[in-house]
Amino acid sequence: MATYIYDAVRTPFGRAGGALSGTRPDDLAAIVMKATVERTGLDPASIDDVVFGDANQAGEDNRNVARMGALLAGFPTSVTGVTVNRLCASSVEAVVQGSRAIDAGDVDIVLAGGVESMSRAPFIVEKSPRPWPSVGNQTMWNTSIGWRMVNPSLPKHWTISNGQSAEKIAREWGISREAQDEFAVLSHRRAAAAWAEGVYDGEIVQVPGAELARDEGIRNDTSVEKLAGLKALFADDDQGSVTAGNSSPINDGASAVLLAREGAIDGEPLARITARAVHGVDPDDFPIAPIEAANKALERAGRTWADVDFVELNEAFASQSLACLKGWPDFDPDRMNIHGGALAIGHPLGASGGRIIGHAAHELARRGGGVAVAAICIGVGQGMAVVLER
Repeated sequence: MATYIYDAVRTPFGRAGGALSGTRPDDLAAIVMKATVERTGLDPASIDDVVFGDANQAGEDNRNVARMGALLAGFPTSVTGVTVNRLCASSVEAVVQGSRAIDAGDVDIVLAGGVESMSRAPFIVEKSPRPWPSVGNQTMWNTSIGWRMVNPSLPKHWTISNGQSAEKIAREWGISREAQDEFAVLSHRRAAAAWAEGVYDGEIVQVPGAELARDEGIRNDTSVEKLAGLKALFADDDQGSVTAGNSSPINDGASAVLLAREGAIDGEPLARITARAVHGVDPDDFPIAPIEAANKALERAGRTWADVDFVELNEAFASQSLACLKGWPDFDPDRMNIHGGALAIGHPLGASGGRIIGHAAHELARRGGGVAVAAICIGVGQGMAVVLER
């Protein structure tokens, strides 16, 4: 049995502290869930399960945000929900788990997706194992992004920051600062043009009271010259190349992807999921993990890079994206992220996978057919990819 994508929707992605920062993550999830059933005319009672990704789960997204979102969306209490976490690929994982359940014949319809409010991610304090009042001073951790409460048994070189890993990959793969800045500018220009041309209109649902004309992080006025003036953030010497301008920002947003077996939902599907794969590397090499994840997925789909019409790769960093392109020498770089990527659009961790899969499905429908790859890197050394066809 095959799994089809019948619809995909997302909010515009807001910047940290921006327009969406006043909206709880469970409410963001509910907005895209409700919009999906309204757009398709689907009876929510027919949804067998809601599978949503969320990388944080330390604040208002705790206690199974998939179930909370479904309840807030007004779904019947009979509609179940589960939250999954594969960090940056959490909503890819949600789509993969949903498609596997459909392929296995266990269910007919799954609403997958993901959510993240990095603005509202709380500061947390570890609980002391010692009884009160001899607790001593405690460390406060920011849960928005990155390592925290690291197990000291892990090798130190594995637990460097994501930015340091991006810097490491830039050096090892010979990716210059200029190339990274040029790639970032292209991402902004493509995203701005796509919004202006209405490419994203059919994929977007607005957050009531926080409407956005487009993704909040897109900068029309950016240039290689402006980015060249930014300071490298993750190097101990003056040779650093990874900056705020060629890294994805901190964001808020939600995405949803409606999955079903063929014929379970009225209407024509956007695309079919033909393969999926995950690949692991050393944690400090996580930016290059999508290379083999995509290769594996294409092999499982019985496809080669010559068959691929376009790629949606989540742009965590420009160096990461350029390294992946070097790792796919048979693929034309001009066919990757043709409508911009996360450097401009944003990267709300749990929602990004649903964005790239959803946009790939909509683009295949616009083209009337083809083969697409959606791929993403994952902190702590993983990459994930899905092949879509129409």
